[in-house]
Amino acid sequence: MIRSPVWLSAFRPFYLLGAAYAPLLAVGWLAAWLGYGPPANALPLRLVHGHEFIFGFAAAIILGVVITALPSWAGTEEIDGGRLALLAALWIAGRIGFWAAPWLPAPLPGVLDGLLYVAAILLLTPQLLRVENRLYSLLLPILAALLLANLAYHHAALRGDVVQAGIALRAAVWTIAVLYVLKGGVLAPIFTGNALRETGRGEQAPFLRGLDAAAVAALVLLAAADVAGAPSRWTGLLAAASAALHGWRCARWRGWRVADVPLLLSMHLGFAWLLAALLLKAAADLFGLVPEAAWLHAFTVGSLMMLGLMTRVVLRHTGRPLEVPAAVRIAMASMFFAALLRVGAGPLGTATAWIVASILLWALCFVLYLAAFARTLVSPSLPRPAP
Repeated sequence: MIRSPVWLSAFRPFYLLGAAYAPLLAVGWLAAWLGYGPPANALPLRLVHGHEFIFGFAAAIILGVVITALPSWAGTEEIDGGRLALLAALWIAGRIGFWAAPWLPAPLPGVLDGLLYVAAILLLTPQLLRVENRLYSLLLPILAALLLANLAYHHAALRGDVVQAGIALRAAVWTIAVLYVLKGGVLAPIFTGNALRETGRGEQAPFLRGLDAAAVAALVLLAAADVAGAPSRWTGLLAAASAALHGWRCARWRGWRVADVPLLLSMHLGFAWLLAALLLKAAADLFGLVPEAAWLHAFTVGSLMMLGLMTRVVLRHTGRPLEVPAAVRIAMASMFFAALLRVGAGPLGTATAWIVASILLWALCFVLYLAAFARTLVSPSLPRPAP
């Protein structure tokens, strides 16, 4: 049995891997974009590195968050020790397979890169099928969708099909957005409600199942229409409707009342960037006011909720108080301004300085995160105080 603290819970290896990979990807993309290095294969740079930002970096953080949370929230068995080491090894194998693709037999890179999702589905399915709350089982089709999108990308890469590779990556981003609103839409109001009660500022907004279901359904319809290549008028209207529903949903949480709590501010700012992404999608598809890719940059670069959850999980699950280190506060501000610069660079055309600053700020987020938490992630948890 593997007894190192790293293998006690999924957030430890996956946060280390994801946070270390993020700045490497960012700097590598920037160098290649500035002409100092070629893409890894025949596909355009934006697709090559886009794949790794999604299936390398984001996938590691998502698995770290979800697999860690399930035992507490759903009562499932902890995935640790050898099984967790296997998942981490498969993540590494996927990265090796992706970057070594030009020198590997045709199907092998896709196989190596898909094994992580297959293993995660096989490990989680028996557990989730025994959980009384069936909503947790929605994680399984989300993992399956990521697997299919990943395989579709690799299939397109083999044929040099730029269009299909782009559609595969877009499908993966929409899948992550659905997970974002499903899980974040539960955690944000609960955590906010707890803080409101503790500070005497109010009570948690009650869940409105109809509104929550409508908001998720609108996003799923938008995702399906966008991936299927529906007319821009349809996707624009769906994006506007989705923005309205999610705006209503977020406003009910009253996040402005807890803006002085960094962990909660990051969650609400993350949802603000999601709303901005939906509004930018509507503006691009209905009126052509902004570049079509603006919504992608708003959602992916402005993923502040991810950074907030990474911080909360580390502090909570290692027995530390929920006090955000100064380095992580700077990281959160850095991510916010990185998103602002990246979205703002689009309408300016070739705003090279803005894009360079944006990617360096984004990379800085995870350098600071590792500076704050790398030692914590490899060290034993602190003893919990006696009740």
